[in-house]
Amino acid sequence: MSAQENNLCLENLPIPLYGSVMGLTGLAMALAHFEHRHGDPFWSQILLYAVSAWFVVLSIAYLAKWARYPAEVNKEYQHPVRMNFFPAISISLLLLSIGYLEIHHGLSAALWYTGTLLHLFFLLRTLRVWFFRGLQMQTFNPAWFIPVVGTILVPVAGVSHAPVEISWFFFSVGIIFWVALLGITLNRVIFHNGLPPKLLPTLFILIAPPAVGFIAYIKLTGSLDAFAQLLYFHGLFMTLLVLTFTDRFVRLPFFLSWWAYTFPLAAASLSSFLYASLTSSAFFATLASALLILLALVIVIVGARTIKAAARKELCVPEE
Repeated sequence: MSAQENNLCLENLPIPLYGSVMGLTGLAMALAHFEHRHGDPFWSQILLYAVSAWFVVLSIAYLAKWARYPAEVNKEYQHPVRMNFFPAISISLLLLSIGYLEIHHGLSAALWYTGTLLHLFFLLRTLRVWFFRGLQMQTFNPAWFIPVVGTILVPVAGVSHAPVEISWFFFSVGIIFWVALLGITLNRVIFHNGLPPKLLPTLFILIAPPAVGFIAYIKLTGSLDAFAQLLYFHGLFMTLLVLTFTDRFVRLPFFLSWWAYTFPLAAASLSSFLYASLTSSAFFATLASALLILLALVIVIVGARTIKAAARKELCVPEE
């Protein structure tokens, strides 16, 4: 690759690439749960280390883009759709914090504090745009849930690193905004023009808030009560619902938004492993394992298509 091509790739490095970190970290954590049920974790830790390296490489590259092409970063940051992918950076830090919680407590804490503060910044900035810019309904899509999912994710490792009130603060923010955005999503997809093909994969994001919310709520309360059941089974239903759209998804050309399939499936698998552990249910353990297999298959496909697109120089191209 020539210097000119390198510069062009850096200039157009897409922020949605952080979705790959989220999906791969989710796979590592789901695999760790599976390995814990059948022995000691090994492959999950190898994958976690590899994803950590990928996160560092991607972050260095994006910081280089920010330093060299600040106007391009600002363009993404102001875009009504792509701005919602910036919190994927802080979510990646929070997910890595969870992944390292039982491996290296100090590293987990550092990742958690950094991710939490960064996510609060992104959330407040995003809400400011929502409140004052006057966005149009056609710009709305499930990627708007990304800032919300991050707040719900905070308690998962947060209960081990900070006073529980901090975790309750973020959890309450995320749950209330999830309910509000779910209503807007139904309005958008039912009463307005359908999502453009490039954004159809983001429908999988609808799985994440209740699935992650279930895990966070159990961490906060330790109780499989009625609200916990509501969160888990709503997440399970959303998983079933979006899987019935498979005929639509398989006809789509490759977009980087395909990575939106991955983390929500990981959240569904992780929540099912937790539910199986709490209920000693063989059925839900089998369901969790099946979702893990599906997740691994999807990541292999999406990863291969991403590498193919990169080889064809189709990954770092100007956005429309």
